[in-house]
Amino acid sequence: MTELSHKELTFVDVYHIIRRRARVFWGTSTLIVLAMIFVCIFATREYEATGSLQVQKESTDALGLDSLVNAASGAGDALEANINIQTQASILQSEELMLQVIKHLDLEKNDDFKPKWSIFDLLAFMQPQGKGDPANADIEQSPQKRARLVRVFSKNLKIKPLSGTRIIEIRFTNSDPKVAAAVINDLIRSLSEFNFQTRFKATENVAQWLSFQLDGLRKHSEELQSQVAQLQRESGVYSVGTTDATGREQAYSAILDRLQHGTTAVSEAEQNRILKGAVYEAAKAGDAEALSSLAGVGLPGSTSGSNSGSLSLLQNLRMQEASLRAQIEQDEAKLGAKHPRLEDERSNLAGLQKAIRDEITRVRARAENDFRIAMKHEEMTKRDYESQKRDANLMNEKAIKYVLMRQEAIDSRLIYEELSKRLTAAGILEGLHSTNITVVDGGRIPAKPSKPNVPVYMAGALFMGIVVSFCAAYVVDSIDNKVQEIADVEKRDFPLLGIVPSMSKQLLESGESPLIGVKRSPYGEAIRSLASTLLLAKSSAPPKVLLVTSAVEKEGKTTVSRDLAMCYAQQGKRVLLVDADMRRGGLSSRLGMRKSGLSLLLSSSTDAVQPGTLPGLPNPHIIPAGAVPPYPAELLNSERMRDMLQQWRAAYDIVVLDTPPLLPVVDTRALIPASDVTIQVARHRYSSRTSMDRASGIIADSGAPIVGLLLNDVNIRSTAYYGYYGYNKSSYYAEEETADANV
Repeated sequence: MTELSHKELTFVDVYHIIRRRARVFWGTSTLIVLAMIFVCIFATREYEATGSLQVQKESTDALGLDSLVNAASGAGDALEANINIQTQASILQSEELMLQVIKHLDLEKNDDFKPKWSIFDLLAFMQPQGKGDPANADIEQSPQKRARLVRVFSKNLKIKPLSGTRIIEIRFTNSDPKVAAAVINDLIRSLSEFNFQTRFKATENVAQWLSFQLDGLRKHSEELQSQVAQLQRESGVYSVGTTDATGREQAYSAILDRLQHGTTAVSEAEQNRILKGAVYEAAKAGDAEALSSLAGVGLPGSTSGSNSGSLSLLQNLRMQEASLRAQIEQDEAKLGAKHPRLEDERSNLAGLQKAIRDEITRVRARAENDFRIAMKHEEMTKRDYESQKRDANLMNEKAIKYVLMRQEAIDSRLIYEELSKRLTAAGILEGLHSTNITVVDGGRIPAKPSKPNVPVYMAGALFMGIVVSFCAAYVVDSIDNKVQEIADVEKRDFPLLGIVPSMSKQLLESGESPLIGVKRSPYGEAIRSLASTLLLAKSSAPPKVLLVTSAVEKEGKTTVSRDLAMCYAQQGKRVLLVDADMRRGGLSSRLGMRKSGLSLLLSSSTDAVQPGTLPGLPNPHIIPAGAVPPYPAELLNSERMRDMLQQWRAAYDIVVLDTPPLLPVVDTRALIPASDVTIQVARHRYSSRTSMDRASGIIADSGAPIVGLLLNDVNIRSTAYYGYYGYNKSSYYAEEETADANV
């Protein structure tokens, strides 16, 4: 699984996945497109008929009774209109209307409605089965058949209210264009008839109920009229038969008239008591000035009582006193204080003052008596007023009951008369308000099939093919544990020594090395680059012993070992190629050198085994694996093997060891510490990352001095090759392509 599952996908990642999984991607896409072509060719042609109807405004009451409750209800509002349209759309999709159309058009015999096998029928065995339909029974008595017919009808029916209008669009699909158009027309007819019957029955039921209620309403109205007359007599309120300026009916009541007079009497008695109290208070104080000022004081309709003459007399005496005082003062100024005339005037003044005091005494006595009488009169007047007020309150309560009862009687009479008119006109209303459905476009026979829509289907198949194919490619790429990209190798602990491109098919079949007779090729250049890199692996001196291994078999280690040794030999170096895989001897088998070799050399103390060479080539020298020994691992880990390595180091410039894979056997582990450089070969799109990591761990634990990874068999057109070099092809290899074609 690639690292793409741990990060966000980019367009580059998508491109790389598609390139890596081109077979899965294009195979899945082709399969989906071919399947859609098959569907378009062999699918049944379906025809779609279209119709539309208008839902008009309507009265919410079959008898028009809504006008009695709300005069403005006929106008409606947007919400009510929308609810009405949605209701009609739901009725169009109801099972009742579907069954009516199915029965009327005998759709049970139509090909689309006949039982067809479906893969979903397999799921029916997992569900509880009901009782089967009776034989030769109609649709109503066959629940399973009814459910199937309604399901097919509902699947082919499409109801869509058009936004912002009162129009409902109806579409129906069928393999027979005539049937499709007939279903539209019959569905609209069934809806109109359903609304008519619903309204007619509702009107009829209301009229029947209303006829029973009217008798009771009439009797109730008569009882209310009788109660109104009784309350009018009890209340004492009589209508005069006229209205005032505001339109109110004028009435007369003796109790209210007496209450009005009583209110006036209470006010006058209260005013009289206040006046008498003022006279009494002034008299008690003996203030002649205050008493004289009350003379002539009175309220309309009232009198000062018995003191009225005394007050006038007192006022006159006060005036005489004032005049006499003025005369005395004048005479004193003219005649002097001792004049006899002044004595007479002073004697007269004293007599006047005594008369004033005597009169004040008389006024006080009479004022007290008048005040007490005024208080008693006020109390009596108030008692009469309270009594009249209680009578008026009782009358008012009765008058209120009378007014309410009278209004109730009037309303009851009006309702009775209005309902009587409505009931009389019920038959006419039933016809006028029978339906609010208007046909805008009836169902017409379609000219061409609507399904399959080849352009849409193919575009959808193409889009689905791309999406599904990429998903399939991504899933395959995610679960694939093979080495796909350079990053799969570079992120390991060991450095990447390079990549080796794939060889041509002819060279693979022949078993020959591209380094023989071919001057330039991507494979050869990669081996030469690897050889140069290995010579620079040690800073002190070039390495001599190169160990080539892999995690498992068939990863190309033998071919790399052979061609790496051949590359050094072409550079003029003394090279020894040792086939250390004594179990399989792949290199020896390929070169036909199986008679004697390393196994014999290690199992005996003789040096009779001499290195061989490739046919026609003096270099490199080759030691084959030889016969399969009983214990190969012990031989490779023996002192004899270490001695031989020391001898080979002295005799050759480069020693290449082709060793067994690391995971199946332990043979190679003994040679890793004795080598200068260990090369782990991984095959592109073959080696698993798990096995590569496990082998790398074994090499690290074995104490190898220098280790490097080599990615083998990389297609030059792959993203891994491009990701490493930055190009896929080069004109520098043109000669090689011609040479490979001739091999």
